Amino acid sequence: MRTRPTLTWEPQGDLPPASTDLSAVVAAVRAGGVVVLSGAGLSTESGIPDYRGEHGSFRRNHVPMTFQEFTGGDEARRRYWARSQLGRRAMAAARPNAGHRAVAALTEAGLVTGVITQNVDGLQQAAGARDVVELHGSLDRVICLDCGAAEDRATLDDRLRAANPGFEAVAARNRAAQVNPDGDVDLPAEAVSGFRTVACTACGTGVLKPDVVFFGENVPPERVAARRSLVDGATTLLVLGSSLTVMSGLRFVRQAARSGTPVLIVNQGPTRGDRHATRIDLPLGPALTTVVSRTLPPS
Repeated sequence: MRTRPTLTWEPQGDLPPASTDLSAVVAAVRAGGVVVLSGAGLSTESGIPDYRGEHGSFRRNHVPMTFQEFTGGDEARRRYWARSQLGRRAMAAARPNAGHRAVAALTEAGLVTGVITQNVDGLQQAAGARDVVELHGSLDRVICLDCGAAEDRATLDDRLRAANPGFEAVAARNRAAQVNPDGDVDLPAEAVSGFRTVACTACGTGVLKPDVVFFGENVPPERVAARRSLVDGATTLLVLGSSLTVMSGLRFVRQAARSGTPVLIVNQGPTRGDRHATRIDLPLGPALTTVVSRTLPPS
């Protein structure tokens, strides 16, 4: 039986009221030195749902694969790769939205000096932002859990297609299935029962895993340390589209608050970091477009 990871958060007590005034964000960006921490909410306007929002995948009873489940047996891995094989096509079709483009413009102008993303979809980089640091990895890479070799996801896609010629019919029947934030889609058991996985080409037998941090898996300590250093140098930490439910993102908000660095959050709905921040409750695309128009000269 699959169980839902305990990843929900309910506000306790009175939280500071949210605002719809972007003045604090505009002032911080104009001053420069801003580090952005982005979450799944930044990609919802590109058609990729978040986990916990109004239309998030948790509300559709989606149960994401955990690291323990993935490493626990062939059946779970077969289910993951079958669902990911279809989900990857939807992810590949997604395009950067106004929010991604706004962040890229602010980095190009030198006002945002670092972007830490919790997203694994690569859309921020596709929008043109440079030096984006991926806290949770990327769906575009695959690693071998046995020998550590890396493989491009597109190359693996070709190998999986060759190993599963009949899967195209499954894909056609489930083309309307909605992609989840973790890059897969929910498929019925009969659609994945005959799916064949493939082994690492470097060692010949190794188990392949997407190069992302699964639920139940820890972000590597050296990766956290590098991101902490980035936050240490920020004049403002700007959180975009994250409920900060999990510690991987919340730790940076707490770090900034402890050091006296202002924290601004633009997110629709309360977050676990609200006690340490000023939150602006607005849709991200329009809000960030406004910030750009009030910060950068017309092009």
